[in-house]
Amino acid sequence: MAAEHLLPGPPPNLADFRLEAGGTECACGSSEPSGSRGPRMAKFLSQDQINEYKECFSLYDKQQRGKIKATDLMVALRCLGASPTPWEVQRHLQTHGIDGNGELDFSTFLTIMHMQIKQEDPRKEILLAMLMADKEKKGYIMASDLRSKLTSLGEKLTHKEVDDLFREADIEPNGKVKYDEFIHKITLPGRDY
Repeated sequence: MAAEHLLPGPPPNLADFRLEAGGTECACGSSEPSGSRGPRMAKFLSQDQINEYKECFSLYDKQQRGKIKATDLMVALRCLGASPTPWEVQRHLQTHGIDGNGELDFSTFLTIMHMQIKQEDPRKEILLAMLMADKEKKGYIMASDLRSKLTSLGEKLTHKEVDDLFREADIEPNGKVKYDEFIHKITLPGRDY
């Protein structure tokens, strides 16, 4: 898949991010009316997300200058739950004119984090994996086949991990797993105890 399909248009800047604080929206550093920049501004971040990203960024800002090294970008993104490949990190840096030995500020980091999360879609990844296993295009896969794939391909799961996943998704060990139901169940946010 070409990069232009993943990242349409120019990357947003800090002014493109909106905060939702108590039901009201405010533009970060922007005097433009809401929505004036078109579909690129559709992404909203909560104050909690911004704070979490800033806290992680600060851990890598060792000299407290408001900048992190480009070499720390992949680890920082992964600490926040993103899963960039080395190629994706390099592409993000190139988009912002930063070489491998350069530095980036929080605004650039926030933009990169936004773009990375926007392009990662676990539902699509799971669906593609299931479609590859369903050669007859029936719309489901047998639980035993799914177990086999999960324990032998890619980031292999243990049998206990598969048992836990099946229990959470209400899948019978010898039953059928329908794509849409399975994807919906396993991509729901976890309970916050």
